[in-house]
Amino acid sequence: MQISKDKWQWMADKDVDKLEKLFDDKAKFLHMSGTWKKAEELEIIKTGNIWYKEAQVHDTAIEISGETAIVWNRITLIAMVRGTEVKTEFTVTEVYQKQKKEWKMLALSFSSVRDTHQIKK
Repeated sequence: MQISKDKWQWMADKDVDKLEKLFDDKAKFLHMSGTWKKAEELEIIKTGNIWYKEAQVHDTAIEISGETAIVWNRITLIAMVRGTEVKTEFTVTEVYQKQKKEWKMLALSFSSVRDTHQIKK
């Protein structure tokens, strides 16, 4: 859970150095406007094309199976997207894999939901 919280802060801070270490080289990112790979996600964050200003986390569920962890966060995301501030409700799915002694993110997927959505635990 802490890694997920840290990730949201690093995204808000545009700390691509920390994110680069967290994201697996083959990681995929699914957003409302498309799907891209690690290098594209880091570039989007670095340039501020999407600035994840604040992720207000309302609910979290985590399941671990072997070396894989799946994290679901229901969030309100406040972001700047191409110069326009937007506020969107999402359930975000994060997939992590323990590689040696570190967790690496394999996938991050945003699903638009109503603010009444609840994560089944």
